[in-house]
Amino acid sequence: MSVYLHDIPLSQAQARLREALQEADLWRVLNVEEIPLDENALGRVTTEPIWAEISSPHYHASAMDGFAVRAVATNGAMPSAPVTLFTGPEAQYVDTGDPLPEWANAVIPIENVESLDEHDQITTEIRKPKSIRVRAAVTPWSHVRPLGEDIVATQLVLPAGHVLRPADLGAIAASGHQTIRVACKPKVAILPTGTELVPIGSKLKSGDILEYNSLVLASQIKQMGGDPTRYPITKDDFDLICQRVAEAAQTHDLVLLNAGSSAGAEDFSSRVVEKLGTLLVHGVAVRPGHPVILGMVDRGVTSQSPARQIPIVGVPGYPVSAALTIDIFVESLIARWLGRRPLELPLETATLTRKLVSPAGDDDFVRVVVGKVGDKLLAAPLSRGAGVITSLVQADGLALVPSGTQGMEAGEKIQVRMYRNRSEIDKTILAIGSHDLTLDLIAQFLAEHDRRLASANVGSQGGLVALRRGEAHIAGSHLLDPQDGTYNISYIRQYMPSIPVKVVALVGRDQGLIVKKGNPKGIKSLKDLTNPEIQFVNRQRGAGTRVLLDYHLNLMSISKDSIAGYNQEEYTHLGIASAVASGRADCGLGVAAAAQALDLEFISLFQERYDLVIPKQFADGELLTPLFDLLMDARFREAVSKLKGYDVSVMGTLILED
Repeated sequence: MSVYLHDIPLSQAQARLREALQEADLWRVLNVEEIPLDENALGRVTTEPIWAEISSPHYHASAMDGFAVRAVATNGAMPSAPVTLFTGPEAQYVDTGDPLPEWANAVIPIENVESLDEHDQITTEIRKPKSIRVRAAVTPWSHVRPLGEDIVATQLVLPAGHVLRPADLGAIAASGHQTIRVACKPKVAILPTGTELVPIGSKLKSGDILEYNSLVLASQIKQMGGDPTRYPITKDDFDLICQRVAEAAQTHDLVLLNAGSSAGAEDFSSRVVEKLGTLLVHGVAVRPGHPVILGMVDRGVTSQSPARQIPIVGVPGYPVSAALTIDIFVESLIARWLGRRPLELPLETATLTRKLVSPAGDDDFVRVVVGKVGDKLLAAPLSRGAGVITSLVQADGLALVPSGTQGMEAGEKIQVRMYRNRSEIDKTILAIGSHDLTLDLIAQFLAEHDRRLASANVGSQGGLVALRRGEAHIAGSHLLDPQDGTYNISYIRQYMPSIPVKVVALVGRDQGLIVKKGNPKGIKSLKDLTNPEIQFVNRQRGAGTRVLLDYHLNLMSISKDSIAGYNQEEYTHLGIASAVASGRADCGLGVAAAAQALDLEFISLFQERYDLVIPKQFADGELLTPLFDLLMDARFREAVSKLKGYDVSVMGTLILED
């Protein structure tokens, strides 16, 4: 009976899998094949050194169009004392790439000679003149590619374990090869399981979950150099899952058993592994990705492979956990089977923009957005949810809070494994502050101008604090001053008293109550929020929308405690709309465009202005020039004006500059 190893450290889990593979003689290049040397060899991995069979060039070749000569015959040639050489015995016309006559050791470019006819007159006949006149001496082997200049026969062209690039294919061909021996692509079976899963393109009903994990996992495997097979969804039936795994094990080198999110899915995976082989690990102390299962399963008597067992990985159902599991367990395994080095992402040291809380017993992997603000490289943590696949899309890098650390404070240094190169980061505009739907449009349009917008939604006040700390280039803000009804200015002076800023209006927009289609609760105004049967959803503390709400509640003498759901928070307008659409709330305060996006109704209550707050040091820099150009762009204004409840007449207006 196998022992369940709940939440063992990552290093121990990796070591246990490696030991099992070594025992099964699978910790090596699995198989080798000989393939034609063509474009399909790109990305394959060499299994043995490639030695040159011929030299390149394999003869002395002319590097120019001109005349092959003996260099010594040109000695003494000067503009005032030219040397004449007769074609045939002393000079022979050659094109670029032609072999030199055995007697020649230099080439004179065609533009450096005068062709002469039988009367010693200059002629337009270039290829077969009677003689040539030379007005400058040449040195031996000038304008010649000597034999072996590029490659000498028997020299090493490429080592074993090399991932082939386009130029490598040319070098192999030049050295005389027509075929190459490479590692066979490991065959990886991906089995999604879960009764609640439905294929991509299905018409969804409540409780259905689109099965796209296998698409992501297969793409990861292919990028690593493997050969993935996506199996159809298997419902939560123990015997059926066992049957599918046993079938896959016969023809594949690795099985990825991707559990659905239903109750008991994890136990299904461990029981399957125990029935078909050996359970090595049941739970790894990493976040996200605790319920990882590692094991070995029998290949069966019908398998043609000499290996008795193959590895199986029970992959968590949540997308972020699943992707991380492939990165930390499967990438190194694929690399070993191909004979290449494991992928090593470049490391950068960055400064955290906000506090991270981590469980002390886990290796905590955190995806971050990275931007360079001034001379500081900053890392802004993305949403931590294991099911938030957009965090995979938005991430610029992966940071690790190691086991034994209970978190890190804002301002601390952290190592980031970078997904993007520094040139992309240097062209990134980092926006931290209030959420607005126009930010997505800005990102779309800026991409056309060699800029990238990366944003983090922390609310208007949080954005101003980020600017004060030097953690962002811009902040979106719509903070209403209850004393005079103006926007943002008093808060900027409160939070950024000594920082010169430029404030530019982005849009005017409607704020109101987002309610379900048909408004079943008959909600009309903020007064209705005191009805105990109405569930409200609020924006987070510090958000401009929440400041706006509190201002009007105070004017109407409505107590916050009388509103059910006042303390239920969302960080974006689309988050508010999603809460209403899903039934978690009956209404919430947000912008009209968010209601339109999810086909909800909108009760307009207030009009406000949303500004961009920009420290002067960045406003005057080259990085933000395309952003200011965009505010005057007719196409961009038209795109924003199509969003419900938006007024672009104020766009680009200078509100403050000091």
